[in-house]
Amino acid sequence: MALSDNFNGAMLMTAAMTAFAVNDTFIKLLGADVPFFQILFLRSVATVCFLGIMAWYAGALAYRYRRADRVRVVIRTLSEIGAAFFFINALIHLPIANVTAIIQALPLTVTLGAALFLGEHVGWRRFAAIGVGFVGVLLIVRPGAAEFNFYALYALGAVACVTVRDLAARRLSRDVPSVSVAFVAAVGVLIFSIIGATVTDWVPMSSVHWFWIAGAVAAIICAYLLSVMAMRRGDIGAVAPFRYSALLVALALGWFVFNDWPDDLTMLGAAIVVGTGLFALWRERRAAVRE
Repeated sequence: MALSDNFNGAMLMTAAMTAFAVNDTFIKLLGADVPFFQILFLRSVATVCFLGIMAWYAGALAYRYRRADRVRVVIRTLSEIGAAFFFINALIHLPIANVTAIIQALPLTVTLGAALFLGEHVGWRRFAAIGVGFVGVLLIVRPGAAEFNFYALYALGAVACVTVRDLAARRLSRDVPSVSVAFVAAVGVLIFSIIGATVTDWVPMSSVHWFWIAGAVAAIICAYLLSVMAMRRGDIGAVAPFRYSALLVALALGWFVFNDWPDDLTMLGAAIVVGTGLFALWRERRAAVRE
């Protein structure tokens, strides 16, 4: 029996989120022994090579940006650099499930940003969901509590940067090749890592470390490809909610690899963030259908 496009898209999205979580696991393992900029440089070199080949094959390297699009690409690239800095540092110093739970607030922050800065219509129900979702984030971060970890602010910084990145991408002209935008951002992160690497004391890497970096590169490449394939199958409204499968995978990997399991308040906060995010996606889908 042939499977529906929505089912195939959902499975591809789940696989993409699994690959992202596997990449995060390898990066966190590396972070215990290898400096941040050394990790970022090695991963960036591989990412730039891969995306460069894809962009060349698609003919996207010859694309000439309009002036307005150049500004948006620069903003998106700077946001990508900030996201890489904040996210990887948070990942190294926090349980993987906690970081993943905070990142799940992205659909809410992008929706809010689109309403505030792009003039997109957002009804009161989605605004209410955003407010409740932010309460869930506070339960995870818990500023001022004894359990508060400063690097939770780095995870929030990553959310802010990715929100700006995605909003800038929304304003790009429709004919701008996605692979070209991704390649420019990867080059920006590579340049940033080179600057940081020059003032970082590198450490020798064992065969295990090289295996972990290879695993991270392979996982992130698979994640990018699978996520693109997922969004080209089925309805976005049916496929996008499966992004939240990343949290389930992160919980499993955090327990199995690092013997970490979030406390009850963190789990409650994560459930609130996921629940409100799913509600916001559902309302957005209904609004699109009415239009």
